Amino acid sequence: MICVCLPTYNERENLEAMVAALREVLPPDGIVLVIDDNSPDGTGEIADRLAAEQEHVKVLHRERKEGLGPAYLAGFERALELGADLILEMDCDFSHDPLDVPRLAAAGEDADLVIGSRYVPGGGTRNWGLLRRVISRGGSLYAQLILGLPVRDLTGGFKCYRRKVLETIDLDTIHSKGYAFQIETTYRAIRAGFRVVEIPIVFVDRQVGGSKMSRTIVVEAVWKVPLLRLSTLRRGA
Repeated sequence: MICVCLPTYNERENLEAMVAALREVLPPDGIVLVIDDNSPDGTGEIADRLAAEQEHVKVLHRERKEGLGPAYLAGFERALELGADLILEMDCDFSHDPLDVPRLAAAGEDADLVIGSRYVPGGGTRNWGLLRRVISRGGSLYAQLILGLPVRDLTGGFKCYRRKVLETIDLDTIHSKGYAFQIETTYRAIRAGFRVVEIPIVFVDRQVGGSKMSRTIVVEAVWKVPLLRLSTLRRGA
């Protein structure tokens, strides 16, 4: 069974359309898990209405906004409780194309972690300014170099995990919140011996609502990446 984890904060303009789009591409037993961080714009209420109307929609309400990392961790735990075999994470703002979900899920039949990658042949970004491209690509290259990983898109948030990956990488000890969360989960999966593959996707900058990227998220990734490498060296690996 597939579960798509969909974190939301002030996504009232996008949520209903995204749920409808996912319903079109998921198998009959697929689940959309909305993880709402107490959105002040009423996103949580919309999610509750959708869940009451559609059996495949589930809602997880959180008390406050803490970042994508904690939201995804809570979603992963609930997805495992629901019995999901494949757990996907993606944005609610259509930056990630719902039509790509079946491709990630299909690749997850052979790989343990599938990354929708902007930086492999066929992938890319659309409607991004120069600064955004430099931060994103530079962040991935920085992490790739320090951690010694073959993955080209380490900061991307369109991913599909097999159940055993999330059961193995010790979710309770992950405290990263932004880009660093994506880097850390992939790093842990590779260190645990899981097979990670990248498939091309085109990331389209959101058309409705505001970006969730901040200076804090970038700074966290800058210091967190060397810390991950250092922790590995201390264990003698």
